[in-house]
Amino acid sequence: MAITALLPDTDADIARVTEALAMITPRWNVRILLALSGPPQRYSELAAKVSWLQSGQLHPKLKSLCDAGLVERTEYTARHVTYGRTERGETLLPVLPVIVTWAEKHLETADRPLPAIEQIEDSLTLLTRRHAASILWVLKTRQDVGAMALARIVMPSSDWTNVYPPLRQLVTDGLVDTEGNGRPYRLSAAGDGLSPVLGALSAWSAGHPLSQAAHHPVWGHPQTQPAPRPWTSSQPRPVPAALPQTRTLETSPAWHNRDLFSHATPARPKAAIPAGGPRR
Repeated sequence: MAITALLPDTDADIARVTEALAMITPRWNVRILLALSGPPQRYSELAAKVSWLQSGQLHPKLKSLCDAGLVERTEYTARHVTYGRTERGETLLPVLPVIVTWAEKHLETADRPLPAIEQIEDSLTLLTRRHAASILWVLKTRQDVGAMALARIVMPSSDWTNVYPPLRQLVTDGLVDTEGNGRPYRLSAAGDGLSPVLGALSAWSAGHPLSQAAHHPVWGHPQTQPAPRPWTSSQPRPVPAALPQTRTLETSPAWHNRDLFSHATPARPKAAIPAGGPRR
């Protein structure tokens, strides 16, 4: 069933990415997947690795990850059950450093250096806002779009004014810019910089190799730096610094649990990230 007024292939792509985000964004899901590194583990072994979860929280999380096809439960006997990542869960891991790269360039500066896992969780929260994927897709393809026209594409069966709450949230999050009420909306530098992230999520959710992200019809083509605009966001922010060369998915580094749960790199100078980047 169509969820937008976009072409069927695009609509299906947005639906897959939205579903993928719904699988991995809930609190602790990515951490549990990372803790399941190596051979399958018994429940008690895994529970010791995620000891911050309160009693009774791990089991429903594991069930949801199993239902999503990211974790496999193997029952040898009633007392011998193991959990391990599926192939689909394994192929998700290379997407994570792509998300961290975006977060380090575009999320607002924190008071302390953040572990990569927190960068991932903050970024996923922004992308899982209601209608966020659909709005980002439309703004990427059509650039300046008014609220009414955007609503007719993103939520064709709903009252068009219902588009304002998600739009305002995306403006607050720093992913969308507008001159003000009644003016068109367009992607901010941070929203446009999501190309590698959304391209990778699209490839993964469709079951394609991550190398296919570079050929995504919407997010795969490198974008030139936009010319200065005469208007600013409703949340004024300094012009972002020039972005470093984008890392290709094929050369994404191998990540280990210690890399994601600890901040392995020196604290970033605050000037390197725009002070008004997307909210955490």
